[in-house]
Amino acid sequence: ASVSEPAQKCCTENIQPFLTSILEELMGPVSSGFTEVRALFDKEVNEIIQDFQKTNDMTRLKENVDQLMTLPFNSVKMEPCYLKVNLLQELLQDLKNRFKVYHIDFVIQRTQNFMQELMENAVYTFEQLFSPNCQADSAKVATTIEKVKLRVLK
Repeated sequence: ASVSEPAQKCCTENIQPFLTSILEELMGPVSSGFTEVRALFDKEVNEIIQDFQKTNDMTRLKENVDQLMTLPFNSVKMEPCYLKVNLLQELLQDLKNRFKVYHIDFVIQRTQNFMQELMENAVYTFEQLFSPNCQADSAKVATTIEKVKLRVLK
């Protein structure tokens, strides 16, 4: 009880006025990281479509979709997404000095984990929506892949 009033006053005067600007500052790198995840998924599926349109090979299409399922665990391909979030290191360093925010690496790591999880969900959903249509007429497969991709990106 004796700490409550001074703590509330401290938060009201020294922290709350800055919360909106801090959140906006932090959301820049986080948003660009998630945008990069979306762009990577889009690019990989477009490559599958282009390869299928060139080869019209259903076996190769299945291999490409199977390879897409490993995308969240492909550190080389996911690296550009993760690098966008590394900008948080600088932003959080300033917060650490001003507000005694610690565990900066944990915040970055959790954000990168969420990005990987988002990619896992995207490729899983893609596979689930596309699999029933995989046996469809090969003339319609590229169109089906595109429709499934757009559905996942929504």
